[in-house]
Amino acid sequence: MKYVLGCFISAVIGGLVVASLESPGAVMMSTSEAQSPPRLSGPQIVPPTPLVTESPRSTANQTLAVPETVLFNQRGLSPEEEINVSVYEKLNKSVVHITTKSTKTDGFFLLEYDTEGAGSGAIIDQAGHILTNYHVIEDAQQVNVTLFNGKSYTAKFVGADAINDIAVIKIEEDAGILKPVTIADSSKLKVGQRVFAIGNPFGLERTMTCGIISSLNRSLKLRGNRTIKSIIQIDAAVNPGNSGGPLINSHGQLIGINTAIASNTGQSSGVGFAIPSNLVSRVVPQLLTHGHMIHPEIGIQRVYETEQGLLVAKLTPGGPAETAGIRGPKIVRQRRGLITIERVDRGAADLIVAVDSRPVKTASDFLDYIESKKPGDTVTVSVLRGKEQAPTKISVTLTTGHTNR
Repeated sequence: MKYVLGCFISAVIGGLVVASLESPGAVMMSTSEAQSPPRLSGPQIVPPTPLVTESPRSTANQTLAVPETVLFNQRGLSPEEEINVSVYEKLNKSVVHITTKSTKTDGFFLLEYDTEGAGSGAIIDQAGHILTNYHVIEDAQQVNVTLFNGKSYTAKFVGADAINDIAVIKIEEDAGILKPVTIADSSKLKVGQRVFAIGNPFGLERTMTCGIISSLNRSLKLRGNRTIKSIIQIDAAVNPGNSGGPLINSHGQLIGINTAIASNTGQSSGVGFAIPSNLVSRVVPQLLTHGHMIHPEIGIQRVYETEQGLLVAKLTPGGPAETAGIRGPKIVRQRRGLITIERVDRGAADLIVAVDSRPVKTASDFLDYIESKKPGDTVTVSVLRGKEQAPTKISVTLTTGHTNR
């Protein structure tokens, strides 16, 4: 019965195909031009064809293809291409090429030699201030900036925060020539979001690469074993020369500064890192006002990380922590004949377990929290002493820390 029904349906479909071929304006679904359907000696297996519903006046272009205006705009670009092109057209004039010259001394022969460096930056206002990484201009005797129009300038140093690898330099130019970036809120970023990097890799000016945010809240160790948290990880290609350049979202807004790559070869391996724009927004105003970042100081110079907490290793003499009553190691002096022996009793030092009721396990956790405060703020440090089971809470008023470049 199924065989008979199949033959009947095949015969009906065959008749419809013949009728459609004979009717005017019929659509040819095959690339061959067969005059009549072949005779079949048995059941035929026919590949499924799409069901097309059309009006008598429809044309082949209307039934077989999506109109080009749906896929491409007036510039001949797809929606994805339009975003890419628009971001570049909006931002490439805001990106600058930075080159540096410095003199270094050979440590063995004490010979001086000249070195050159290169990086990227972004114009942040029409006064000529340019945002970049500190390591791009570090120790430079001369910093040159080239704009999109090929004009070069000698830039002057404005300020830097070495701890967070952020610096600001300045050029003198008419406001109408300068195209500042818009800084967005990096706290709203999502993994998978499309991003763009514009910079000068290997000296190739204003090169754009694109990718996605691979992860958020990464930790990146930069200077002096200090770790910056909330780092943005991206897969957009960044290479030597991209440092200091902007990381941009699809709206053409700066969401970070491209600052480092993870690589065994020194070239892009699809793992790049950017300092988030919210950290930039916190640091830059102080650089413009003071030339440096004013860090809050608690007066604890060094700690030992233990499973129970942070053991105080060294306090700043007369600093906020010592003044408040936090204890460091005790120096024990013993007289043996004509010799006085000194030893350090670390057991006398306080063990920090929390700050403002926030448990701390690492020095980075502790310092990050202190850095989020301002000079003059008071924090409560919870410490364990000796064999005490319950922590002692000590209020410490933060002071102004040492400046840095």
